[in-house]
Amino acid sequence: MWQLLMPLLALVAPGGGSFSPNRELLECASQILYMDQYAYQLPTNYSRNIPPGKNTTVYIGINVNRVSGVDENREEITLDVFLQVSWEEIRLNVPPGRPFIDLPWEFRQLIWTPDLYIWQLQTMRILSVLQEMASLRLYANRTVSVSIGATITIKCEMDFVLYPLDVQNCAIDFSSYKYTTEDVRFEWREVAPWFGIAGEQRHEFRLPKYVVTFVTDKSNHIRNFGEGEHSAARLQIKLSRELRGYLLESYLPSSLFVIISWGSFCVIPEIVPGRMVLLVTTLLSLVTMFDTVSTNSPDALELKCIEVWLISCTLFVFLALLEYFVVLFGIRYDKSWSRRRQDLRRAASAAQLAPPLHMNHSQRLSTPVTGTPQGGVFSPQLSVEDEGLKQQFSHQTIQRDSPILEAIPQSGSANGVWARICTSAEKGVMFCGAQHGALDRYALIVFPLCFILFTVIYWTTYLSEAHRAMHSTRYG
Repeated sequence: MWQLLMPLLALVAPGGGSFSPNRELLECASQILYMDQYAYQLPTNYSRNIPPGKNTTVYIGINVNRVSGVDENREEITLDVFLQVSWEEIRLNVPPGRPFIDLPWEFRQLIWTPDLYIWQLQTMRILSVLQEMASLRLYANRTVSVSIGATITIKCEMDFVLYPLDVQNCAIDFSSYKYTTEDVRFEWREVAPWFGIAGEQRHEFRLPKYVVTFVTDKSNHIRNFGEGEHSAARLQIKLSRELRGYLLESYLPSSLFVIISWGSFCVIPEIVPGRMVLLVTTLLSLVTMFDTVSTNSPDALELKCIEVWLISCTLFVFLALLEYFVVLFGIRYDKSWSRRRQDLRRAASAAQLAPPLHMNHSQRLSTPVTGTPQGGVFSPQLSVEDEGLKQQFSHQTIQRDSPILEAIPQSGSANGVWARICTSAEKGVMFCGAQHGALDRYALIVFPLCFILFTVIYWTTYLSEAHRAMHSTRYG
């Protein structure tokens, strides 16, 4: 305080002479030197520790000049602002004939000023070029106005579960730390004659990733802490993310990868290298994209919106690869059935020429063999027993579209159920390995329909959540 008062006392002393601070301090401390080199006299009974009156209204005005940046990892917003704080000081008067007087910034310590507290403030630095960008002005209507140009960093609690559809709402409260609502009330006043700001204020700023909007909340807000209720003026900051970049960088490529994977259903299953390269390359590309997005995106307690999309796309491609494995297994199983069918046919042909199995040797010799000569070659004919054996083998001939299992003893109901299950499973495997590609044809219809259904459900759910978050308020 002495360093602030010594230049003042030297200027207001008669003749510029020296004096004893202890003797003349009370006389000169009530004088404030304003810009026109005139000494302004403070009232003798003025106390800087007492508010101007009960229920004093402090008006807050803020003009955001620039949004310097948004740090998602630290959950901070940096702003360049011009802050105006004004209140009515009925104990002070402007000299007659003057609309206002500009007081030196250092002498704000001699008058009462509200103990302004910004709840979410991290750091604040007053801008300066040749001197600090701050002013203290007293108007003829007994209004004191304090104006500051500063760079402030605000803490904003963010939730990135809906990333990149997230909308961050931050409530910044300007209030008093010491005075309760009975002594000081805070209100917004965006336009006032003593602000001296020309032109319209900007309420929206477009950044590469965000659209930042500022809205002053005119309703009364109360902060409860300490010994009572404290009035607060609230500034709402809304950060809505620019979605176009994410659509082009993540959503569109991943959707194209899924669509390309459907092309594998049109490739002949026997061409294993071509189909495998297409599916595996697509799958690896999606895994790489997911890893990149997870690394570059902010952290969240749950799976983020874009991670759910990429994981789902990866699963669609993986299911297409799994479908191809089923087709390959079906083809391999179908080939084994073909070899078995040929063996049974050869056995049936041999049985047609063999004598009946239930006859003994003497009966075989006595059984007449009839036949008719055909072109000089005798063609034997089988008896009734041989015809039955022939029909037995013909029923065991395996057809491609209706496979038959080996005989399973039907000793009980459990064995019968197990036989039906095995028969159904074998028919399914034979269907997957059919040469006409029946499974691929069905997959070419089912996969696109499922992906379209997933897309509709995904965007409907998350857009509704984003809309709900846009209209909610989160206190930092």
